[in-house]
Amino acid sequence: MNKGKLHIGTKLLLATTMTLGEYNKHQGWTIPEDQDPSDAGFLVEYLDGGKPNHSNHEGYISWSPEDVFNDSYKASGEMSFGMAIEASKRGHKVSRAGWNGKGMWVIYNPGSNGETHSMFDGSVYKKHGVDECEILPHFDMYTINASGRRAMLPGWLASQSDIDANDWCIV
Repeated sequence: MNKGKLHIGTKLLLATTMTLGEYNKHQGWTIPEDQDPSDAGFLVEYLDGGKPNHSNHEGYISWSPEDVFNDSYKASGEMSFGMAIEASKRGHKVSRAGWNGKGMWVIYNPGSNGETHSMFDGSVYKKHGVDECEILPHFDMYTINASGRRAMLPGWLASQSDIDANDWCIV
């Protein structure tokens, strides 16, 4: 038998603690006799895809056993760098709980997708003879400059501690 390809997934979801019995009741189903209604788990509502399948939810819902859920998902504030990158590529601001500057966050800029943009008069690019150019994908950080004012840092790069951290969250 073909074993298929190995996959790893990233989904944005809401999770509510719920036993298998509670989930079946929520769905209006009768639990099969060979299943234990007291099995611990979560009602999972997917926020990034799937047609709603219950009138009380905006996204597709399902039930996940507790051990499977805990091995698969991390709460915002417990995410790895890779999970934070995926969230930012889906349009979310991300930040670390461990950053010493409050109010800092990172966004993904997908660039101009092959289109060129005119440089504004007075820009450093225009001063050096660049009238227009494509913007390549990159990450930007909202931070504080040396004078203490809020500032955007284009082309942000993660430090080693940022890459190794598991305290990333969606802002």
